[in-house]
Amino acid sequence: MKKTVSDKSRQRLERLAWYLDSSIKVPGFNARFGVDALIGLIPGIGDTLGALVSGVVISEAARLGAPKSLLVKMAFNVGLDAVVGAVPVLGDLFDFAWKANQRNVQLLNAYLDKPRETLVASRLFAWGLGAVLLGFVLLVGALGFLLVRALLAVVAGA
Repeated sequence: MKKTVSDKSRQRLERLAWYLDSSIKVPGFNARFGVDALIGLIPGIGDTLGALVSGVVISEAARLGAPKSLLVKMAFNVGLDAVVGAVPVLGDLFDFAWKANQRNVQLLNAYLDKPRETLVASRLFAWGLGAVLLGFVLLVGALGFLLVRALLAVVAGA
């Protein structure tokens, strides 16, 4: 049986995700981490480099026709990995647990196997993420307004 390009792409992405997230076994424990966690140990640029390498999975998903809402969900996984990974010590521990690349390959495989169900779930996620971000922007704006108002009251009273 001849393998399709999609099957070859899936295998290549699964192998890449495994190398990045789970290729190294911790001796004496039932735990694994990957090259992404090691790259993340490089101060200043490690998590950025890891995110760039993780972008390969997202770009391949786009090439295979994944919808924008799924790509947003995948980018969120990588972004969360990069942002939390940048926090000293806590971020390094997070890198061992949060396997963004393997999550993204699972999302892509789910989409390729059952596009309709995955599309609905990823759209709900994208809308929810948008609502959370909008709420955050409104909260920061309200806090900024209150801070300026308080500063003006202090200046006017002085």
